[in-house]
Amino acid sequence: MSFDDLLKELQGQKSVEEEQKEASLEALFNDVFMNEHTRCESFGEFLAKGNFQVSTREDIDNLPEELFDRHVARETDFPNWTSMLNTATSAHRGN
Repeated sequence: MSFDDLLKELQGQKSVEEEQKEASLEALFNDVFMNEHTRCESFGEFLAKGNFQVSTREDIDNLPEELFDRHVARETDFPNWTSMLNTATSAHRGN
């Protein structure tokens, strides 16, 4: 960890983007989060329902954005992936 990263962490100034990159998909989209915000029991079920083969954040980044956003809007209470990811990150920070 660089000095700047350590300083940011100590000051509580890690950006949402930095936190999103550090947390695993399973941690962000745990079963409690999925049950509260989606029609699915787990993140794996959510992905399978949309026929998405995803195991990493990079895999999600490589999906057609419009297609994934439509799936999120249809299966969750979020309008798009960015909103879902930001809410999950905020919830994870609170833990």
